[in-house]
Amino acid sequence: MEKLSVFIITLNCVRTLGACLESVKWADEIVMLDSASTDGTLDLAKKYGCSVYQTDFLGYGKTKQLAIDKTRNNWVLHVDADEMLSPALQEEIRDLLKVGPGADGYLIPRLDQLFWEMNHPRARLNSQLKLFDKRRGRMNDMAVHSDPEVDGKVEKLKNVFYHFSEVDIHTKVEKINGYSTGLVADKLAKGQRPSPWILVFYPPLVFLQQFFLQRNFLSGWAGFIGSAIGAFYAFLRYAKLYEHYRFEESWTSRLPEGAPVVRDARDEAGRIIKPVE
Repeated sequence: MEKLSVFIITLNCVRTLGACLESVKWADEIVMLDSASTDGTLDLAKKYGCSVYQTDFLGYGKTKQLAIDKTRNNWVLHVDADEMLSPALQEEIRDLLKVGPGADGYLIPRLDQLFWEMNHPRARLNSQLKLFDKRRGRMNDMAVHSDPEVDGKVEKLKNVFYHFSEVDIHTKVEKINGYSTGLVADKLAKGQRPSPWILVFYPPLVFLQQFFLQRNFLSGWAGFIGSAIGAFYAFLRYAKLYEHYRFEESWTSRLPEGAPVVRDARDEAGRIIKPVE
């Protein structure tokens, strides 16, 4: 029988963390890597017997890998603080570890909250690689949307985990604003230069893909709004990358003489770290 370590990174996650920890409390170890939470997150961690470590936020990929390095078991399960394992998934993972995994990593289907309801169960669910042998995998270094990369066989589990991040439109738009800023750094590192035409054609395709191919239409107006925001997210990612290259050009001649250059430096989550004075 394989033992399991769960790892979580946190920053002021008290609203959702209790449900998350309740769904993984049966694991042999829960490692939490926190970035100076002040809202009761650490009290919840203590209640559930988590091994808590403190670190500066290094970007999602690097911070999660640091959490993996703190675990003591070979098999690890990655959960975010706004995620919760369904009872059926908990049982499926326990049974798998009891008989011995036949693969090196496992994809798990995700059922998302879409504002005032959960996504329809007949929608095409995204799956994420959550459970894996850390001897065969590690997190990539992407600033956001970081995933494990496993060198070996990957299979898919049947049961779902729940994702509770999209509680309202304001929160969702705030989140994608930060994520899209972080993704600019990843695209710059790959040398990507966008054509302005991608701003015209790509977002509508994303909407159609999410609303029809992923069957968000089954969730009614919540699915429509979620797909529209998904298209806006696609637009922001490339608009900010395009903006970056335009700022690098000699553009001051297009502004009035003496006009201020106001451009705050931001971290990978979109937070201002160096305001323009």
